[in-house]
Amino acid sequence: MAKKERITYESALDALVAVAKQLSIYEERNKVTSEDFFHRFSNGLTDDSVEFVEWANAYQNFIALRSTLEKQISNAA
Repeated sequence: MAKKERITYESALDALVAVAKQLSIYEERNKVTSEDFFHRFSNGLTDDSVEFVEWANAYQNFIALRSTLEKQISNAA
């Protein structure tokens, strides 16, 4: 199994953009939105392939990053 590389970003916004790009690749390849995929995955309606686990993790990271940025924006306003 290949070792995963850890990537560090300058900001949460940079990380969000990178994860969004990754999600768009999964969405295009599988012809489904990440939100719909994650709902199906979370309810056991997909298999547990490596790609699907990575996609689910990327979507969870996207949600967490978006939440972090929304809080930062709220606090700045």
